[in-house]
Amino acid sequence: MFEEGQLYSPVTTDDDGEVKVHLAPDHPGFADERYRRRRNDIARLALEWKPGQRAPDVGYSEEEHGVWRTVCRELRPKHERLAIREYAEALDRLNLPTEYVPSLDEVSENLEPLTGFRYVPAPGLVPLREFYGSLRDRTFHSTQYVRHPAQPLYTPEPDIVHEVIGHGHLLATDTFSELHRLTGEATHRLADEDNLRFLSKVFWFTVEFGIVHEEGEIRAYGAGILSSYGEIDEFRDMEHRPLNLAEMGTADYDITHYQPVLYLAESMDEVREVVGGFFATCTDESIEEMRREHVLA
Repeated sequence: MFEEGQLYSPVTTDDDGEVKVHLAPDHPGFADERYRRRRNDIARLALEWKPGQRAPDVGYSEEEHGVWRTVCRELRPKHERLAIREYAEALDRLNLPTEYVPSLDEVSENLEPLTGFRYVPAPGLVPLREFYGSLRDRTFHSTQYVRHPAQPLYTPEPDIVHEVIGHGHLLATDTFSELHRLTGEATHRLADEDNLRFLSKVFWFTVEFGIVHEEGEIRAYGAGILSSYGEIDEFRDMEHRPLNLAEMGTADYDITHYQPVLYLAESMDEVREVVGGFFATCTDESIEEMRREHVLA
């Protein structure tokens, strides 16, 4: 999962080996000690996981399954109206359960035959270079916790709903599995950390929060929009700007609020050509040149 989100809920391990997820005071689960312990336990299981092992069995509760059912029920009609066609088709291709939270291994078993991607567990923070770099090998780092049940249709951070309903279905498409993979390839070409952050921001404003003209209307393709019950209803009313890689790569944003500025592609071909072309060819030198030209513009 993306690093910026975990700046909101960092995970630490103390000298005694106790794992703690630090929820912000405005987090829906901040005052719920049971939820906080659950988050700590799930993070610990992810930290104990080793490559090659099956994903930890976190033993989802009926309450957690209920959150998943609610989100799936409420989002499906919105996806049918507001998501790009390729994503809507992936809902059936991936064929994930809607009555219970799938394990990461179940997601991988459905996804890998389609595009080769597989899921591995993350406790929270995954450094940018590790997260994006692993996409080259078609590996997606994912949290396993479920948002607080008091607000099943809202989360201030990426939970398994975002990771699977948002990214999982994109990873089941030809277009976005390739965009994820190309992001991984680009990460291995970039040596400069500032340029890697530039790359991550382009990813944010496209793969996470991208919108596009398709079949005569504006539709969403970003995982952050497609996994958000509220934001998927609002994205058409936000400020829309044309694709501008230099502007995206130097912009600031707040992950805990709806994105007020979105970048609107004229077609899926433009997404593939402009965004995919950037991920396929960017280098430290080309990004630095883009940054210089943007400052001078």
